[in-house]
Amino acid sequence: MTTSIECRIAEELGVRERQVKAAVELLDGGSTVPFIARYRKEATEMLDDAQLRTLEERLRYLRELEDRRAAVLDSVREQGKLTDELAARIAAADTKARLEDIYLPFKPKRRTKAQIAREAGLEPLAEGLLADPSVEPAAAAAAFVDADKGVADPAAALEGARAILTERFGEDADLIGELRERMWGRGRLAAKVREGKEEAGAKFADYFDFAEPFTALPSHRVLAMLRGEKEDVLDLTLEPEVREDAAEPGPSTYEGMIARRFGVNDRGRPGDKWLGDTVRWAWRTKIQVHLGIDLRMRLRQAAEDEAVRVFASNLRDLLLAAPAGTRATLGLDPGFRTGVKVAVVDATGKVVATDVIYPHVPANKWDESLAKLARLAKEHAVELVAIGNGTASRETDKLAGDLITRHPELKLTKVMVSEAGASVYSASAFASQELPDMDVSLRGAVSIARRLQDPLAELVKIDPKSIGVGQYQHDLSEVKLSRSLDAVVEDCVNGVGVDVNTASAPLLSRVSGISGGLAENIVAHRDANGPFRSRKGLKDVARLGPKAYEQCAGFLRIRGGDDPLDFSSVHPEAYPVVRGMAKTAGSEVAALIGNGDVLRSLRPEQFVTEAFGLPTVTDILRELEKPGRDPRPAFKTATFKEGVEKIGDLAPGMILEGVVTNVAAFGAFIDIGVHQDGLAHVSALSKNFVKDPRDVVKPGDIVRVKVMDVDIPRKRISLTLRLEDEAGAERGAGAPRQREDRRGGGSGGGNGRPPQQRAGAGGREGGRNQGRNQGRGQGQGQGQNDRGQGGGQGRRQGGGSSSAPAPANSAMADALRRAGLTAAPEERRKR
Repeated sequence: MTTSIECRIAEELGVRERQVKAAVELLDGGSTVPFIARYRKEATEMLDDAQLRTLEERLRYLRELEDRRAAVLDSVREQGKLTDELAARIAAADTKARLEDIYLPFKPKRRTKAQIAREAGLEPLAEGLLADPSVEPAAAAAAFVDADKGVADPAAALEGARAILTERFGEDADLIGELRERMWGRGRLAAKVREGKEEAGAKFADYFDFAEPFTALPSHRVLAMLRGEKEDVLDLTLEPEVREDAAEPGPSTYEGMIARRFGVNDRGRPGDKWLGDTVRWAWRTKIQVHLGIDLRMRLRQAAEDEAVRVFASNLRDLLLAAPAGTRATLGLDPGFRTGVKVAVVDATGKVVATDVIYPHVPANKWDESLAKLARLAKEHAVELVAIGNGTASRETDKLAGDLITRHPELKLTKVMVSEAGASVYSASAFASQELPDMDVSLRGAVSIARRLQDPLAELVKIDPKSIGVGQYQHDLSEVKLSRSLDAVVEDCVNGVGVDVNTASAPLLSRVSGISGGLAENIVAHRDANGPFRSRKGLKDVARLGPKAYEQCAGFLRIRGGDDPLDFSSVHPEAYPVVRGMAKTAGSEVAALIGNGDVLRSLRPEQFVTEAFGLPTVTDILRELEKPGRDPRPAFKTATFKEGVEKIGDLAPGMILEGVVTNVAAFGAFIDIGVHQDGLAHVSALSKNFVKDPRDVVKPGDIVRVKVMDVDIPRKRISLTLRLEDEAGAERGAGAPRQREDRRGGGSGGGNGRPPQQRAGAGGREGGRNQGRNQGRGQGQGQGQNDRGQGGGQGRRQGGGSSSAPAPANSAMADALRRAGLTAAPEERRKR
């Protein structure tokens, strides 16, 4: 290639090539993105973690492209067909798709009709007819009749010639690339319900007669339609082109492009009709099919990329939710017949008591359960009550409220906590190792309590995909999703930092430079020798070599150790810089830490060396001012309105405080304290047009909302963040119409229900009535997250004055369920 990988990435990122080369060298040397972003700012000239993640992904793609390029060159060379011109075209291919287009004619394949025709000696006939249309095709074909070669008559000869030309047309890389881009820019995806599937596939009703341009389709619609097709409810068609006037059918434009490429033109010559029919045959039987497969894959990949981005963003918000901190917590895992599982963990997360109570039907031991909970709370100085949001959560929330009312002296605060993935953790090998003598059913209560204390530390024990905050994650590429989510977890863990003396092995394994095996060794060393007194002590851990120490040391914290710097994010390699600062300030290191006045009086430039530039020195001064600071938000919650405890207490026009529990492409789910999430449609989030709801709100945000509409029978609540909107307006939720002009149809800026567009229909106004849309979603909520769990947090004691915190987010499926978007019976059976 004329352009190096580093140069190309630099152009894409808009940075200097030397920055990319430095980052690539560090990555190849085993450094992680968090380490490079934090401690090698001088080397990369301040590339941030987002740029480095993009760089890492592009580097992987381009290296895969180079490997494939080399394999293609070797293959063509072995066939003896590699020319200088072909080699140059292969070298210039800048995408995998372009490279495969060029390679297609040389790719080993099963014997095709065209190959059989060539073996029968029909290639001269095909070439001759294409070169000279003045020749009568049937007369020319008569000379190629040869029964021994399987050519029985002139018609068979012409059929073989057509197969040869069809393959030639379909393997012209430049033509295929041009046709593909035209079809992508002007085509659309159409869906029709299969006959007799209307009732069984009711959840896909929005797509029973639907069409939208490829370039306008949001990811959730693509994934919903693909699932509808997979479940034999929908038939999908990729329409090449939709014209406003029907004077010329779409496909003829593509046929015309093929004809012009090969000089086919109907001028009344004997061979013109045969050649025109061959072009039409090539388009309809080969090229259109090939492009359809390509564009279907492109649609899926684009939709997957967006779905992965949404999942990763929601996961980041969930992991970085505010921790309740070191406060004794009582965890309740609700249940009816099997009882409510109870676990008490102390301020450090250690399990100090467990029990099972039966307050609900059929046992109805309400008072006995309250007595047990009160005794446990008093005995262990419990401050928080964490309630899982699964089955029987509302009843258990009422139990906790009654406990608080009857025992005000305990000063308890109750919080509804997402239990997404708790059952996965309970049955995991790590849970068996961590809680070996505890019944599986009780482990879930422990997880619920701990995730309130520190969501990040507890949720890293669970496969990110099981946390359930994504859209259609079970339809996504496993490799792509896992890679993205793992990167998010790594960034979050290293961004917060880890207490090496309390962290679990799963949490340690997410620290830069520490593998799963090494994390186990750290825990084993800690158990055998007691808490680490210094970061240097990590070097005594088996298999923790210099490289691993370099990568992990700055992210590990030691509270109350021998060196006060070990509790900061200052890397041990930079300790001499800090000691130089202390000497200049005329104080000890311990006295310098946290002394803002002295630290601000120091000039960073004075401590710059060859090894540590101004960015690192500036970071050190900032860290010393607030050592070990947690970047996560402060622990707080919404204050739910007294007397508003169930959906029947709501009335249009009420202004309430709530917690954003989840964000989807069509809007935000908000917990307002009535055990039923409301939905603020994307068009009700702001006065301005909103393309991505996450630009306005994120899970965990506390917002003020107005109730626009309440549908008690269907358990649906319409909310708006536009407090000036009039409740009960004509459009149901008072949401403004959002318009997007799109060829062949539009979507209301990502609103819940896609416009019902007929094939050939002109552009339609985007935006729909939020009141109609919110329950219908994208085919909608029913398919969003087919096995996710979870729900909003942020309940507070009814009628109490103190508010309870709500640090974690809901899972998509549970938010949809709580908003009344329940799945069809067949979908529930799948779950």
